[in-house]
Amino acid sequence: MLNGISESGSDVVGSFISQLQALQNRVKELEAENSKLSSQISKCCCHKTEEMQNGSDVESFKQGVESQRKNTGGDKTRKKKTIERNPGYDLKIMTHHSKRYVALKVMYFGQRFYGFASEAQMDPTVESEIFNALEKTRLLVGDKKESQYSRCGRTDKGVSSVGQVIALFLRSNLKETDQNHKITGELFPEARIEGEIDYVRVLNRVLPSDIRTLGWSPVSIDFSARFSCLAREYKYFFWRGNLNLSAMENAGKKFLGEHDFRNFCKMDAANVHNYRRR
Repeated sequence: MLNGISESGSDVVGSFISQLQALQNRVKELEAENSKLSSQISKCCCHKTEEMQNGSDVESFKQGVESQRKNTGGDKTRKKKTIERNPGYDLKIMTHHSKRYVALKVMYFGQRFYGFASEAQMDPTVESEIFNALEKTRLLVGDKKESQYSRCGRTDKGVSSVGQVIALFLRSNLKETDQNHKITGELFPEARIEGEIDYVRVLNRVLPSDIRTLGWSPVSIDFSARFSCLAREYKYFFWRGNLNLSAMENAGKKFLGEHDFRNFCKMDAANVHNYRRR
C-alpha cells in the first residue's frame, strides 16, 4: 500500500516537473519570436531611412511638404487652426485652474468594450472613453500621473459594472484668493459642494450612452480608489446549457470564509502585503 502511494506521488511530481519544463520551453520560444519580430521591425525602419536618403526621394519629400504647407497655410496657420478647434484647452494651462480631488462613481454596459483599463492598447475601453469625455469638457488638470488618477479595479472584455469608482483631480469652479486677490489654485475642503461644477451632468452630456456617471464626492488627497476600497462585489452569470450546477455550487462554497487568495490575483508585492480576504 505504501509503495503504491509513493509511486503515485512520484508520478504527480514527475507530471508537474514535465509541465514546468514545457512552460519554460514555451517562454523561450516566445522570447525568441519576440526578438525576431523586433529585428524585422528594425530592418523595416532602416530600409525606409535608406530610401529617404536617395536624392529623388528627398526632393519628392520636400515638394510634398511644400505642397502641404501651401494647402494648410504654413505651420503657423496650422497651429492656429488647432487652437481654434480646441479653444481654451491646454493641459499646461489647465494646471493653473482651481482644482479639487474627487471620486466618481461610474456604471457601464461592457459588451462593446475591451475591458475597463486602457493599458492593453485595444480600443475602445471604458477608461479611454471616460478620459475623452474629461478632455472634451476640459475638466482635466493634467495627465493621469499629474491628476493622481486611481481606479477601484479592472474588468475584462464584455464585463459590465454598476459601481466602478475612480478618483482624480478635476477642475473646480470654487475660487480661493490670497491677500492680493490672486487665484491660488489651492485645494478645497471636502465639504464645500455649493457652487461646484455638476460633474455628473457635464460628463453624461458627452459620454456614450453605454457609460453613465452616477455621482461624485470630494475626497481627501490620500484617498485611493483601489486601496481605500473596503469591499467589492462581483456577480457572475452563466448560460445553463449542460453545466453541472450542483458541482459548481459545491466548488463555490469552498470560497466562502476567510482565505489566502494570492493564487487568484496578480502579485503586487510593492503595494499588497496581505492576501487574506473574506
